[in-house]
Amino acid sequence: MFKQSLEKIVSNTADAIGAILMGYDGIGIESFRNPDNDTDMTLMGIEYSNTVKEIRNTAEILQNGELEEVSIKTDRYYVIIRHLTAEYFAALVLKRSGNFGQGRYQLLKESYGLREALLG
Repeated sequence: MFKQSLEKIVSNTADAIGAILMGYDGIGIESFRNPDNDTDMTLMGIEYSNTVKEIRNTAEILQNGELEEVSIKTDRYYVIIRHLTAEYFAALVLKRSGNFGQGRYQLLKESYGLREALLG
């Protein structure tokens, strides 16, 4: 179920590189990478998990509400991270030439099923 959802996100987003389902503890659950790209999705997820965990904790301390999404823009990539549960998040990585809005939408659309499967 997880791999199919991640593949759907990547397949339906222009210039997507890959997607990953990961725990905030840095342990990857599942990933899917566009076969035309060799980016290590697991390594990227591990490195960003600590940052997202800190952002989530900061939002709680400041009582800003529960974290929903974090977007990171570098000169090469967009990274969109979607909070799923207290323990898990999903991330989508796409080239800068990709459609950021489309990626956000696809990640949001699939996040409901991912969350349900994780809690189920």
